[in-house]
Amino acid sequence: MKVAVLMSGGVDSFVAALLLKEQGYEVTGLTMINWSSEVAVQAASAAAVLNIPHIIVDLHEQFREKVIDYFVAVYEQGSTPNPCVVCNRFIKFGSLLDYALDLGFDMVATGHYARIEYDDTRKRYLLKKGKDLSKDQSYFLYGLNQKQLSYTLFPLGELTKQEVRSMARERNLEVAESKDSQEICFITGDYRDFLQGKLQFKPGQVVDLQGNILGEHRGLPFYTVGQRKGLGISGRGPLYVVALDSENNRLVLDKLEHLYETSLTAVNNNLIYYEKLDYPLKVEARIRYRAPNTPALLTPQGDKLLLEFDNPQRAITPGQSVVYYLGDYVLGGGTIQ
Repeated sequence: MKVAVLMSGGVDSFVAALLLKEQGYEVTGLTMINWSSEVAVQAASAAAVLNIPHIIVDLHEQFREKVIDYFVAVYEQGSTPNPCVVCNRFIKFGSLLDYALDLGFDMVATGHYARIEYDDTRKRYLLKKGKDLSKDQSYFLYGLNQKQLSYTLFPLGELTKQEVRSMARERNLEVAESKDSQEICFITGDYRDFLQGKLQFKPGQVVDLQGNILGEHRGLPFYTVGQRKGLGISGRGPLYVVALDSENNRLVLDKLEHLYETSLTAVNNNLIYYEKLDYPLKVEARIRYRAPNTPALLTPQGDKLLLEFDNPQRAITPGQSVVYYLGDYVLGGGTIQ
């Protein structure tokens, strides 16, 4: 079987390729240039160590259209984007997967810490958390459809990060000590610096929930729900961003207690475990990557889903992804409205 391993030059994709090669697959490294060409140099070096062919594909334009433009537009709308989810759905397992299939590869593989199962009874591919829960990346993969899952291998799903690094060390590979990749590949510093000159914004009023004017903000894209530092407001005790009122160009601040909410509505949902949801279902939900899973009731409302938590959640942020779990399985996910 011919497998294209999406390689970045880091230890995870390297060991993924190594494992597949040792298992007898015909392995080729495949690297996309989406922002920086440096990743191609690192990946080519890793492929050379493994003695496998290596292919570089330039996806600058697709990445700009699907990820960068989305990132900027969501901030301009007063929400907080999740570019990694969009990149996985449309670029890594979209354009890059299609490219690999067109070249004649049977499957693609990545170094994600997640697992894929096939449910023969329901004829569906299922997505599960990775064994290493501290590195589990299923949250970023909820947008994958059945076709994408059917052509994907996650060789590291049953391993821990420590085991992966140990495999590289045992073979005296320099990549064993490589740093984990940063969460947003095209942001090297403050995302606010990246946004400068890419979107329209203007200063406006800072108010509290009662409408009292507290000061002036520099532009809504430079703030996010839950933010406390860098607000430029003092003398009233700790204040947090509780809302971005894009319609009136107002930044709403108030006390910590007002950051907690018991429900949210999600749009643009993608379901994996079931084809569709026709009835309320008890799930565990995660409202951001580093947030813990928490019990909630998921109820369909037309093309949206209502999520009601057992306990109030802090800083539910419009634009971010919410992912629904049934034990280790990803039921699906959507975008917080």
